Amino acid sequence: MKIINYAIIFVMIVCPFLVLNDFKIKEQKFTMNNELLFNAAIEAAVQDAGVALTINSSQPYEAGYDSSKKYRANKEEALAAFLKTLYLNFNVDDDPIGQQNLLRYIPALAVVDYDGYWIYTPQEYRTTTGELLYKHVWLPKKPYAYSDNYGNTLSFTLDDQVTVYDRYCNKWTTGKRDALRSDVNTLRCGEVEVPLIDHQPNATEGDHFDQVRRSTIVKLIQDDLTYYINSYNVGTQRLGITYTFTLPQMSDDDWTNTVDDIGFLAFIQGIPLGDGYYNNYALGGSRIVKAPPIYGTTLNGRKYYYKASCGFNYTTQETFTSEREAADKGYHPLSCANQ
Repeated sequence: MKIINYAIIFVMIVCPFLVLNDFKIKEQKFTMNNELLFNAAIEAAVQDAGVALTINSSQPYEAGYDSSKKYRANKEEALAAFLKTLYLNFNVDDDPIGQQNLLRYIPALAVVDYDGYWIYTPQEYRTTTGELLYKHVWLPKKPYAYSDNYGNTLSFTLDDQVTVYDRYCNKWTTGKRDALRSDVNTLRCGEVEVPLIDHQPNATEGDHFDQVRRSTIVKLIQDDLTYYINSYNVGTQRLGITYTFTLPQMSDDDWTNTVDDIGFLAFIQGIPLGDGYYNNYALGGSRIVKAPPIYGTTLNGRKYYYKASCGFNYTTQETFTSEREAADKGYHPLSCANQ
């Protein structure tokens, strides 16, 4: 047999493998690119939702009165912002059917509020006309409740504000943890104590109260999300989805972030992607960070601006929210090193 015949046979054998390998490489690239696009879309949606959580219609509900974390989370505005951005990035902003299809892959959303949390998940219910519907709804808000071995009940918040029910005294008390520690001991009607409030922090084990507070909040949210996401599998059977929804593994840092501030947590799962499924979650925080003020002053006939952290005792002529604003007014930067 001539060598050219061997070459032809070799090409006929190898060529299909090369074509198949090239197809797999292209498919992997396509999947990776789409996954990156999905990640970016979800991150943008939850960040917009986190910002929208701070939209309040009444000034007393704004942050900054008792605590930087104490304000009413606007879950409706957050949900609207989340869906608007999500629909836009998935190119279904003008497609109601496409929007409903996308919602099928959202087993649960959660809003972490100052004193409790909401979960947005598909539920079956009847309308006032008796029609049976299965759609996403907000479940009632749940408090961060904890019970100790003495039968006392505590309701936590995202900071050290706490409501305590002393079982022995049959009394509810609300306030800062440090204040309640002295009140509980002073106004004790019996010998039963509330150990979690009375316990003093120490360098060895840290603040036990804060540890219990955080772990309680995280466990409550985890347990509810696990239950409702698993329950969603029953509903998806009628929707023709074969994917099994489960609460994804989240890092300890991510769970810690959920109880640091009011926030928005989203889970999107089961979207067909390549030869697998897209499964991700994202957290959008609503932390309000106030930039330090910029002060303007005049030294030796020339206008300067400097950061509040510099600690200068110069006479303040104007206060600005940014260095650019100060520069636009004709002020020159003054380094903190110019003491």
